[in-house]
Parts: sequence; C-alpha cells; structure tokens
Amino acid sequence: MSGAGAPDFFYREAQRLGYVARSAFKLLQIQKQFKLITSGSSVLDLGCAPGAWLQVACQSLGPLKNGGSVVGIDLKKVKVPHVYCDSRVQTVCADVMNLPKNKLKALSPKEKGFSVILSDMCPLVSGITTRDASLSVELGMQAVNMALGEAALLSHGDDVMHGKNKEDNVDDSALVSDYDGVLQKGGHLVIKLLESEDTQEFSRMLKPLFRKASWLRPKATRSSSREIYLICQSLQAKT
Repeated sequence: MSGAGAPDFFYREAQRLGYVARSAFKLLQIQKQFKLITSGSSVLDLGCAPGAWLQVACQSLGPLKNGGSVVGIDLKKVKVPHVYCDSRVQTVCADVMNLPKNKLKALSPKEKGFSVILSDMCPLVSGITTRDASLSVELGMQAVNMALGEAALLSHGDDVMHGKNKEDNVDDSALVSDYDGVLQKGGHLVIKLLESEDTQEFSRMLKPLFRKASWLRPKATRSSSREIYLICQSLQAKT
C-alpha cells in the first residue's frame, strides 16, 4: 500500500485519532524532536489546509487556560477542525504571496508577531521535477520573507532562487540588524521544500540567523515524495 492515495498506517491512524489528515504526524514528530510549540506560543501556519497542523499546534499549546494562539492561512477557505482545536484557533483565506506583513502581524497577539511560523506550503505538483522544485523554492522564500523580512531576501534570496552562492561576500549581521519580519526574536521557523540542488542554500542562508538549523524527513512522508523540512530554532536577537 505505497501508492500516493493508499490508506497506509498514518492515514488509518489519523482517522482513528480524529486528525483531518495524515500530515498531522509530520508535525507531531517535529514537536516530539524539537518542542517548538509550548504553552503560550503564538503560531502562524502558512498553507494550513486541510487543518491537521492546526490541530497539532493547538494540542501543543496545552489547556485553554495556558493561553497561546494559532492562525492558519491558506488560499482555500479552511474550517477550523472541531477535534483538538478550540477558541485559540482561527483561519484566514488569503494568498500568502500577496499578503502584506503589516496585515499579517495584525493577526498576532497584541500585534507583536509570532513565536512559531510553520510553512507547509507546497505547489501543485506537475511531475516535472525542475519546475516543481522551482515553485517550491518560491514558496519557501516567501515564508522566509514573511518571517524575517526583506533583508533576508535581498542578502541571500537571489542566491537561492538562482542557485548562486555569495556566502563569502555577505555580511550576515546585516540580515539581523535589518530584520522586519513577523517572527519574534527567539522564535522558530519550519519550512517545507522539495529536495533539489538549491535546497541546501536555504540552510546556508538561515543558519547564521538561528541558534540551530536542522533537516528532517518525517516518517509520515510518503516514500515517493521529495518533501523535506528545514527546522530553524531560536532566531537570534539583533546585535
């Protein structure tokens, strides 16, 4: 049962446990290994359909009395799942590629930004490897733009988009000092990408800005998929 739509173990477990999709187990593994979402976290879920990551994120906040919030954004209108979610979860139907950061920040608690940003965005796969990888990079770069701001794109973004490496010529401190994204200092960023020759450029771009950056291919990822996640922990403070 290894086909793209085959009801495998994770599919059956999602149904048994009340998750709206098997993808819930990807974030569950990320949480188990990295513990990004904690009590009181403010979470932004980019590409939140069908809502499985909203469920896991809200679960990870703990009881309602612990506070915290989860905001999901997707091109599709996503109904907040009733299982595992509560009043701390809301969804917004919007195009992430055209959503101004000030409007995004306005959705965060006290408009101070988010402590965790999850990007599970993925392009409509065409089967053309290079095209799909390129579209995945665009979505990944948009997530970086949202989280860190224009400085990250201007300094390293073009290198990733065009497969270049100017590592020796870039002043990484400029990335931090010009920070204007919606990810809080000390916050965490998760980006899904389709593996390609440009994938490693993302970690090269982001490692100087975070305490740690790690790659993970969750066990729930289908064997036929090229999905891989970059886990960036603890955005460093301005210097």
